[in-house]
Amino acid sequence: MSTAQTPPALEHLATLNVQVGPPEEVGDTPFGRRRIIPLLGGTVSGPKIHGRILPGGADYQSIVSSTCAEIHARYIIETTDGERIYVENTGIRTGSAEDVAALARGENVDPDRLYFRTHPRFETAAQRWLWLNTHLFVGTGARYPDRVELHFYVIR
Repeated sequence: MSTAQTPPALEHLATLNVQVGPPEEVGDTPFGRRRIIPLLGGTVSGPKIHGRILPGGADYQSIVSSTCAEIHARYIIETTDGERIYVENTGIRTGSAEDVAALARGENVDPDRLYFRTHPRFETAAQRWLWLNTHLFVGTGARYPDRVELHFYVIR
């Protein structure tokens, strides 16, 4: 006999504002159009974590159609207490062909017109932040011409 469980709740972890550089195009491959977007730095602020995004990360994208991109970003957060957290953030961004084309041209598109969802994973050796290694997270995103805004939530 099973009993109904309370569904998981979401708790806001942090908001990330990540500055991005121009994409480096690889071209059309058998797995989609590949491009790499350099992550130049940024800020992390929220109820659980504050810090900055270190320069040197990248988003390894695969454009699988005129309406869908697969996101695979890797970068480091340095917290205000000087600790470092490695982030692997994987997800998808979808929208109409017109909105996706406008993003590619560097135009602003209302974030509500796109579906941009991720599942970040965190790794750290810092004692204070070890709980990040053992929890699951989800994120929402918005793409702007010069930055990406992400909202991360811990699944409780």
